[in-house]
Amino acid sequence: MRKFKIPQMYTTTNKTIRFPDNVIAEVEEAIRGTNCNFSAFVIEATRVALENLKEEEHGSQEE
Repeated sequence: MRKFKIPQMYTTTNKTIRFPDNVIAEVEEAIRGTNCNFSAFVIEATRVALENLKEEEHGSQEE
């Protein structure tokens, strides 16, 4: 499982999504003082989640 790291800025495409207020507050706290914006954080979190799902799927196929 890959460790989550706050990503650096990179180019993205705009996509609208709704988040619960408490999740927004937690993300904003996590990125405070870093060179990361909300979107980059969510993108990296999504990438890690997708990798984890693939690893879990691969692991369950081997059993």
